[in-house]
Amino acid sequence: MKWSICFFAVVVMVYASTAQQPNTGAEQPASAPAQKSNSGKKKTSTSGTAQKTDAGKTQKSSPAAASGGTAQEAGLESVLAQMDAASGTFRSAEADLTQEDYEKVVDDHHTENGKIYFRRTSKGLQMAMDFMNSPDSKYVLLTDNKIRLYQTRIDQITEYAIGKNRSDVESMFALGFGGRGHDLLKSFDVKLAGAVMIDGVKVSKLELTPKTEGLRRYFSRIELWVDPLKDVSRQQQFWQPSGDYHLAHYSNIKSNQKIPDDVFKLKTTSHTKTVTP
Repeated sequence: MKWSICFFAVVVMVYASTAQQPNTGAEQPASAPAQKSNSGKKKTSTSGTAQKTDAGKTQKSSPAAASGGTAQEAGLESVLAQMDAASGTFRSAEADLTQEDYEKVVDDHHTENGKIYFRRTSKGLQMAMDFMNSPDSKYVLLTDNKIRLYQTRIDQITEYAIGKNRSDVESMFALGFGGRGHDLLKSFDVKLAGAVMIDGVKVSKLELTPKTEGLRRYFSRIELWVDPLKDVSRQQQFWQPSGDYHLAHYSNIKSNQKIPDDVFKLKTTSHTKTVTP
């Protein structure tokens, strides 16, 4: 799958299928992606109480492990709280975007460059992605409860209605862009994987593991490199169970500046055709 074309459609399908699925109790986790991840390790208690080993013997967890777990939890809470605070003043963001889509079965990497825009309005989040100068010339809009992909080479708009799933779809598209940090906990198990430097900015890496079977069917995990003080992502990576991934890198980020209204409008022709899957 070329995620550069279909990623937004995948997000819509995720929430459409999730809404239709009955609650069946226990969920089966998706198979792990090709890349190794700490999220795949078996969790152990860090409370310092007695635990059973595989041999049936009782063994006490070490105080060091317990304090390490507490420190990690405190660090995560601090990052989420900073995101919560910054979310209250977030109005808009725009950035240069480089995205890479990897298909494991054919070992193919597809990269393209463009611009991305976010704007919070009284009617909800608006998002635009401009890839008009890429070989796959296209423009993507999230407005008015719809996602629209305009492919200029075939002069066609593909339109997806998001309906009652609007808030969930908006949250997925805007991961790390103006959303409250603690809202991530509604859909994901969140782990703080440390701090790194990206483009000279210190960011926190968050590993998100989907809680629901519907989400895990499409995303085995999501990794965010977020600047919590501004509540903007510097990088995101979406992993599929197959080992395919979608990697987005954001640079030259501008926060809370006025974005022209025409950014959130499609520039079509008199012959543009609209289709709905």
